Amino acid sequence: MKFKVLIVEDSKVSREHIAATVEAVEGVEAVTTASGFEALKLLPRQRFDLIITDINMPDINGLELINFVKKNPNYRDVPLIIVTTEGREQDRSRGMALGAAGYLVKPFQPEELEALLRRFLKPL
Repeated sequence: MKFKVLIVEDSKVSREHIAATVEAVEGVEAVTTASGFEALKLLPRQRFDLIITDINMPDINGLELINFVKKNPNYRDVPLIIVTTEGREQDRSRGMALGAAGYLVKPFQPEELEALLRRFLKPL
């Protein structure tokens, strides 16, 4: 079984780093997008097993994206992981309160993201 992970990240370098980390996990495919708006256009077209999003992005930010996903019955059960430079506890708390399943602060170690992927994508 192949898992599909949607990566929503406006920084090209971060997006490529996250995608490389995701695709290093056997059986996982990464689909990338540079904005929350693009992600909202992709969601109805494909089924994703997990979403990774940044917080700070143009147009629709990561918190707005999480809010939309968690209120939509088609996506509310899809786990979301926030990967961001925002390391303050209030940012973490807000993201988790909106429904994020995990929170990583950049820069992160690839093993940290791999551990979250293995936790939320069953069976791996």
